[in-house]
Amino acid sequence: MAEHVPVLLARVLELFAPALTGRPAVLIDATVGLGGHSDALLSAHPQLRLIALDRDPEALARSRERLARHGDRVEFVHAVYDRIPRVLDDLGLSTVDGVLFDLGVSSMQLDVEDRGFAYARDAPLDMRMDPTSGPTAADVLNTYPPGELVRILRDYGEERFAQRIVKAIVAERDKEPFTRSERLVRLLYDAVPAASRRTGGHPAKRTFQALRIEVNGELEVLRRAIPAALAALSVGGRIVVESYQSLEDRIVKQALAALATSRTPPGLPVELPGHGPELKLLTRGAEKAGEDEVEHNPRAASVRLRAAERIKEASA
Repeated sequence: MAEHVPVLLARVLELFAPALTGRPAVLIDATVGLGGHSDALLSAHPQLRLIALDRDPEALARSRERLARHGDRVEFVHAVYDRIPRVLDDLGLSTVDGVLFDLGVSSMQLDVEDRGFAYARDAPLDMRMDPTSGPTAADVLNTYPPGELVRILRDYGEERFAQRIVKAIVAERDKEPFTRSERLVRLLYDAVPAASRRTGGHPAKRTFQALRIEVNGELEVLRRAIPAALAALSVGGRIVVESYQSLEDRIVKQALAALATSRTPPGLPVELPGHGPELKLLTRGAEKAGEDEVEHNPRAASVRLRAAERIKEASA
């Protein structure tokens, strides 16, 4: 497996520093993965306690090895990140000083062939981030009605040729159910027009993204998780979110903007009590990785980072 390189690590450390430096603090890494960001944060802040969440048991096992040197400063929890309120309740915590999300499929999941996330190699059509539960990508392909498949490819993959692709999928699954990625990739290559193949990237990219999002309920989970994470922040606490596609980034942008905007009706001369912004945005739009980082870590090419600080208590 290639060395795991955390995306925008220096910027993540910089953004969290004011909330964590020089005092006991608690941070949730909601997608700990292989533990790269967490390791650096724990090393930079000796009084930091870290709650490491991941829905993938294998990721938790690997991060447990990587972070073992930090001892009992790390609490590992097998959970999807929309369960932050329950996790905090179980640990007897009401607020935290930081929350980090590094969204999307992890480097480890892409590199482990039998997980089925990568279209570049033949593998079982699984795509579950938690391989212990839920339907697989093969289940989606073989059982969903055609109209639902079209919706998934359009909404989650932003695939212009969703109708053509689904027509081909239905014809093929009637002959034999889909089980492996190579057969699906061949179908997608044939279904997408040649002109689009030349200019639109690999013809399987958008469909694989759409299937992965559906299998893992990623957008629904994120819509619940970001507000839950923001509600858990103490005043002065910070959230940092790294997204890798526009659908995720839009959800994050809207959630942060809603709490960074005054709810006082326009035209009033003073801020109404309890109607002021709860967050201060720490980034101007979404920040991207520089050319040097992308050259050394191709996964950084699509990253969009947003961050905010809680400036007043959360509304009841």
